[in-house]
Amino acid sequence: MEKVVKKITSMNENFGQWYTDIVINAELIDYSGVRGCIILRPYGYAIWENITKILDNRFKNVGVENVAMPLLIPESLLEKEKNHIAGFAPEVAWVTMGGQEKLTERLCIRPTSEVLFCSHFAKIIHSWRDLPKLYNQWCSVVRWEKTSRPFLRSIEFYWQEGHAVFAEKHEAKDFTLKMLKVYADFFKDILCIPVFIGQKTESEKFAGAEETYTIECMMKDGKALQSATSHYFGTGFSNAFDIVFQDKKNKSSLVSYVSWGLATRVIGGIIMVHGDNNGLIMPPDVAPIQIIIIPIKYEENNEVFKKSNEIFENLKKDFRVKIDVSSQTPGWKFSEYEMKGVPIRLEIGPKDIEKNQCVLARRDSHEKIKCNLDVLNEELRKIFIKIKLNLYLKAEKFMKSKVFSAKNWEEMLNLKNSNGFLKTFWCGDKQCEEKVKNELGLSSRCMPLEQNEIEGICPICNKRPAITEIFWGKSY
Repeated sequence: MEKVVKKITSMNENFGQWYTDIVINAELIDYSGVRGCIILRPYGYAIWENITKILDNRFKNVGVENVAMPLLIPESLLEKEKNHIAGFAPEVAWVTMGGQEKLTERLCIRPTSEVLFCSHFAKIIHSWRDLPKLYNQWCSVVRWEKTSRPFLRSIEFYWQEGHAVFAEKHEAKDFTLKMLKVYADFFKDILCIPVFIGQKTESEKFAGAEETYTIECMMKDGKALQSATSHYFGTGFSNAFDIVFQDKKNKSSLVSYVSWGLATRVIGGIIMVHGDNNGLIMPPDVAPIQIIIIPIKYEENNEVFKKSNEIFENLKKDFRVKIDVSSQTPGWKFSEYEMKGVPIRLEIGPKDIEKNQCVLARRDSHEKIKCNLDVLNEELRKIFIKIKLNLYLKAEKFMKSKVFSAKNWEEMLNLKNSNGFLKTFWCGDKQCEEKVKNELGLSSRCMPLEQNEIEGICPICNKRPAITEIFWGKSY
């Protein structure tokens, strides 16, 4: 029986099922025997590999070095920073047995590694000459979530977590924002995703941080996805872990501490920003397969066989390319690789060979282009640039169309079900934030770094002066 390309639920019919259909049918993941823990299949892991390679290089360009910290954290170490552990307590998984023996102290499976890095920094930093230290690790962490969804929220997930310490407060603050810009540029340049850049409110900031900065993306259902964060901790962790150094005046000082992170949930973001009812649409720079070659009327040792393999050998020097010579029909192959989001499909048949050309089909626009084989590599590079620009502009246009401004509480009430971001002024009071959350079902997403002129009173309480613009929305 011929293999059938599985159908994908329309996103307009059921967005959640559409998403699940894609991650399963495009063979990104499989479910494991443990609730909330997924198996990254080769195609899904290849996306993560490409993300890590590009982002890792960008980290190294600003002086960050990679390290590896232990998986397990002693409970006594975790409790050194009380605010931090309080924020993670409901999600912590504990190891209580080692082999057949009960442990004398519980070991936490890392939900994040601030305490491990700080404990290490306290041992190796003595003088201003030892600073700064800019470290990062690529690893998995465990957070015992009550509900899960592949990539977006799972018990175990892959991520990078960067940790850095500085002699001066201003250096740490500057680096916090520098890493936020690294993320924002990566999303725009590589993932073709526009972002909102801003600061989290006091109630939404990371546990133990003084300031948390975020990039927020808008999905096609109008919900927000917190996609990467950068945190300024000040000297809270330094004081708890006694990370002291002798400054240039030979006085004892505490280091200023920063961390930043991005996880595999970004793959969920790629799906929900760019995907359509036929499946994935992959940004070229992170696509596991950038070009799929589909030979037409292919038989072993015929002209199509020879030319297809010649093209493959030529392209693989510059691109991630695959040739499908399976017994499946061309129509099945077209649907299969469309579902997987391969940016360009290259079709080649006997009539194309006679004209020294091939047909290039773009996944993003469905445009078909006849291309002379003598200039194929050059034309492909140009098309990839066009694909990236088209993906970004489409996502940006959608995002802008789903931002709604409100000047008073009545307008906020009318816009609460608009499936997008609500932008208002805010007085900064937590009671107003809670009112929006409880009565409108919207959480604060961020206070944008670039603010327009602030004027008037807060539209929520209608009494205190507004001090900032803020985005509200529903989130994953």
